[in-house]
Order: sequence, then C-alpha cells, then structure tokens
Amino acid sequence: MASDQRENPSGSRKREIRDLADRYAPERRSWRNRNSYYYGLDTDYMRFLVSPGQRVLDLGCGMGDLLAALEPSHGVGVDFSEVSVRHARKNHPDLEFHLGDIENPEVLQKLEGTFDTIILSDTIGYLEDVQVMLESLHSLCHRRTRIVVAYYSNFWEPLLQVGEWLRMKMPGSEMNFLPTADIENLLDLAGFGVVKRDWQQLIPRSLFGLGSLVNNSIATLPLVRRLCLRTYVVARSLHRAFEPPQSCSILIPCRNERGNIEPAIQRLPAFCDDMEILYVEGHSTDGTFEEAERVQKAYPHLDIKVMQQDGVGKGDAVRKGLSALRGDAWMILDADLTVPPEQLPKFWKALCEGRGELVQGSRLIYPMEGQAMRLINLIGNHAFSRIFSWLLNQRITDTLCGTKVMRTDDYRELERNRAYFGDFDPFGDFDLIFGASKMNLQITEIPIRYQDRSYGETQISRWRHGLLLIRMVVFAFRKLKMA
Repeated sequence: MASDQRENPSGSRKREIRDLADRYAPERRSWRNRNSYYYGLDTDYMRFLVSPGQRVLDLGCGMGDLLAALEPSHGVGVDFSEVSVRHARKNHPDLEFHLGDIENPEVLQKLEGTFDTIILSDTIGYLEDVQVMLESLHSLCHRRTRIVVAYYSNFWEPLLQVGEWLRMKMPGSEMNFLPTADIENLLDLAGFGVVKRDWQQLIPRSLFGLGSLVNNSIATLPLVRRLCLRTYVVARSLHRAFEPPQSCSILIPCRNERGNIEPAIQRLPAFCDDMEILYVEGHSTDGTFEEAERVQKAYPHLDIKVMQQDGVGKGDAVRKGLSALRGDAWMILDADLTVPPEQLPKFWKALCEGRGELVQGSRLIYPMEGQAMRLINLIGNHAFSRIFSWLLNQRITDTLCGTKVMRTDDYRELERNRAYFGDFDPFGDFDLIFGASKMNLQITEIPIRYQDRSYGETQISRWRHGLLLIRMVVFAFRKLKMA
C-alpha cells in the first residue's frame, strides 16, 4: 500500500530542490527521451548490478522508471516530490511508492521488512547530511543487502553547467561535491564496507556510434575510466549481525595424489565442530581413488565421503563436490597440499566474522619454498592479478589459489545465476570469482605460505594453462566490461 506523508523539508535549499522537482516532473519523460543514450547506458549498468527478482528500495525514485526497469519482485520507491510520486504511481501501478523526505527517520521506519538492494541514484547529491542518512539504512538491510550509490563525477561539473545553458540537460539545483573517494569515506563512516566501484560513460552521447565504441573500449581502461561521467559504488552493511555457519564441508579435488590423501586428513585441524570431508577423484592412474576409500574406512569417526567426477578437469570436480555437500559453508583444499591444511582455520575465522563472503588464499605475498612456483608462472600470476583486479573492480592478488571458502547459501545463489557466464571455466576458480563479483560479494584474500609438493608432479602446463588464462581475460572483458 502506498502512503502519503507530505514533508516540509527544512532549509531553503531542500525546498528549492523539491519545488524544482515538482515543476519539471511533467517534462521529465521528454528530457529522458532527449538524452536516451545516457539514460539507457545508466539503466543497463544498474541492471547489471541488480539482478531481476530482488526486493529493491529506490530512495529518491523520481518517477519510478529506473525502479521499474530493474524488474523487482517487490519494488518500493520514496521521493519527496508530490508530482513525481503521482506520475510514478500512474505509470507503474505494480510498484509501491511513498511520498516523504528520506532524511526523516519516520519515513524509513514505516517501510516494511528488509531489501536485497537499496539504490541511491544521484540522491546523495541533494542530502543535507549524507552520513546520518546512510546510517539510517542499516535497519532496512539483511546480511546480503547491497547499497548501490550512483553519482556523477565532479570533473564533469563545468560541462554539465554548459549543458543546462544549451538546454541539453534538465535544469537542476546545486548538488553536493562528492568525488568517489568521499562517497567511499561517507559509507565507511556510516558502517558500510565498500565492495566495488566503477566508472562508466566517457561519452554520454551516441554520436553515430562513436560513443558506444569509446565507452566499450577506451573508457574502461585504468586511469581513463576515472574521467567518465558516472560513478557507481556498491557497499554492504557491516552492522547486520548474521548467524555464523555451524558446519563446514571440506572439498578435496584429487587426481594422481595418492601420497597426499591420508596426510590431508592427518593435518586438517578441527576448526569446526561439524565437519564433512569430500574427496572428489578425477580418474587417477596411481590408485588415488582406492586410497581415498581406504582412508574413509580407516577414520570412521570422521565424516568422509568419496566420489568420482564424471567429466575431466578441476572445475568439473569442484562443481561435482559442491553439488553434494551438506555444510552451511564449504572450503576447497587442493590435494597437492602446497597450501598447508593448518592454514584453514584463518579462512574459517574470516568467513564467520563476516570479513569476506568469498575468502580465498593468496600465494604471492609471502616468500615461497624452493620450487613451489616456477619463475615464469610467478611473473604470469602477478600480471594476471593486476588485470583481474581491473576487470572485477576488486583487488585480487592471486586468481588461481585453489583454497576458497564460501557460505553454501551464497553459492546456491551463484548457481542460480550461472547462466550469465555459462559453463566456461576448466579451472573452477573463475566460475567462483566471476560469479561472486557479479553478485557483488566481498572477495577477501588471506596470504598463505605456499609450499613445495611432497608427492607427485604438478598438473599445470604453463603454456596451455597460460593460453587458457588469456581466454579468461577476454571472456571476463566481454562479460564484465562490455555488459
């Protein structure tokens, strides 16, 4: 049910903003049509950030067009422009709109339940106290709620002013001066952790196709993208308490690792009261499967399961194991034991404390043992880490460390959204990293000491897998930067 709570915003600036919004509301659709290329790209990127079917709250919703475009299962908009809200209700009767000032705590307190995504599209530019308003949002958040702040770059202020003079842009009020770093700082002060940030639209006009060409290529490059018109910051509430997972499934993909099967069990700390261990064997020639079955029988007090993958490759083995686990959370331990099992409690602690939502290891911080990683592999991993940090808009120092930890309910959501990327990953690492990035999950890395193998030989081919990594870069660019 929509509610009406006409506010008398304090201060001449806020009254001016409201009056201007009321005055131009009937013309807003024509202004949007005049700048359809800009609004179309902005909407497309917001649709990339917000999956359909979510519970979405749009604060400063205007006429509700953006909210409707996101296809929410339950969409709620709030705005203090009476004329805008009236148009929103008429144009989008399936959505819920409230009239009120979002800086008035009573307005937000009347909203029911929590939301999956809360949008502030340009809204922070009009607020009197951004930090206080952001602090009021925690009550509307659950563990996986994401705050999406969209704003314009301060570099564009002179050009936007010229656009108003030339009647190319709808007239607006004076807005807050908020570079991206200040938006991040305000979110941090209000108790929100920034997950990612991005910049879009170096050319906000079509220009007979030139705009699309530049925006899909040059505008995405490091440094250059900071000159784009639109800034997007995604954050999560750090105040929302959640129940730590009570059980953990440890997935051990193994192929030709017979000598490491029992040591993995013997060295695994009991960091959780309820632990399940799954060996997923990959058609070995050294008796790994038989050894896993022997170990299962030799340790009856442990919950050990042994299965054999149907296809080939680590990615197939990981997906096989993840489809069968029972734990509230899971972690992957590579059977070569180059990441010591003794390190796993660190990962479990980080997940339980909410430090990250996909927690993975980084082998490239501490010095490595002997020949744990060959020089050319080390150089390649450092190069790819920089590339993927740019592609994912989160800092990633090691994409191929096999040790990863995640809550099972987050992974099930990742599975449901896997169609966006498809079955593309022979490693298993990128399926998880790309999927987590698309879901706007916090990816956190824990430095580990990478050790030499004590049994068997590496199954990584530097050249064949190097080419596959290049393919992953191209694939990620198409899916994440040209979305």
